[in-house]
Amino acid sequence: MTQVPHAATRTVIVRLRNFVGDVVLGMPALHLLEQHGYTPVLVGKGWAPALLEGQAWSVNVLAKGTRARAAQLRALRVQAQAGDPSFDTRLNALVLPWSFGSALEMRLAGLRAVGYRHEARSLLLSRSWPMPAQSHALLNYWDLACRFLGIERPLPPTEIGLTPSLAQQELAEQLLARHGVHEPYVLICPFAAGDFDALSKTWPYFAEFARLAAARGLRLLVCPGPGEELVAAERFPQALSLPGLNLGVYAALQRRAALVVSNDTGPGHLAAAVGARLLSVLGPTEPEHWAPWGSRVDVMRQHPGWWTAQQVLSRTEALLAGAPPSGGAWPHCMQEVMPSGAEPR
Repeated sequence: MTQVPHAATRTVIVRLRNFVGDVVLGMPALHLLEQHGYTPVLVGKGWAPALLEGQAWSVNVLAKGTRARAAQLRALRVQAQAGDPSFDTRLNALVLPWSFGSALEMRLAGLRAVGYRHEARSLLLSRSWPMPAQSHALLNYWDLACRFLGIERPLPPTEIGLTPSLAQQELAEQLLARHGVHEPYVLICPFAAGDFDALSKTWPYFAEFARLAAARGLRLLVCPGPGEELVAAERFPQALSLPGLNLGVYAALQRRAALVVSNDTGPGHLAAAVGARLLSVLGPTEPEHWAPWGSRVDVMRQHPGWWTAQQVLSRTEALLAGAPPSGGAWPHCMQEVMPSGAEPR
């Protein structure tokens, strides 16, 4: 459903990116907009409402096809005008994706959108800037929000601060009780879509790790998504499989876990965002650009090659015993944070 807050306020329509990790990493930018008096109205994939259910944001499911999406954005624009008389007189939308189509849909809807230049998008955007130099993805979204606001770029927060809704937390507790999970558990996130520089992001020793961890007495959980159920059953028979969960309930289970062990995948970023203790096992992925963000993140990266199952198990046991994490993206990428300069509005 198309939703816009009814109270008189400054509204900004935000097109979210299409991947869980990117939406999570964009959350600090959305909070920054709120802190400066804007009410974000979000448009994203079908899983976005459940992911962001615990936040006080309107989240609309992106329509299918350019014409339908432009009509959807046009309807959001009309509703925003009703509660925000200044809406059409200023910059009023952010395009977080880098695609040409996402900028085209904003222009067809009559929105005054800002975003990064890419694929001739500057012809469609009301304000655009060059694609950022190599930096962490969270900083890219943070920088775009600062440019929209016309402010010097402050330091981003140490934590993303995603909180599942109370209903999602209750469902997670009920699910654990139903399956008799009362002891601490390790939640594994072994699925990773896509490649990085044509190399697989999936840790090849995850199944061996699960076998060794179960043999050491660790209780394992896995939450396969659509199409991953059979792989979970075949490769991780030692783990309690909880398929079919929405992302908010998944996040609540991660938040309660003693530790989350993950590939480079959206659920890894989700775990960091809810403040779970996370061990992120990376191969070709460059942590300075894509590591999960948070103070409770421990990154094990080896490239070329991968850490072995036994090496990751040793680190897992150390973290469970109370060893401090090495840190994720924060604070290692803070040397990249320089004031962006206030932009004229």
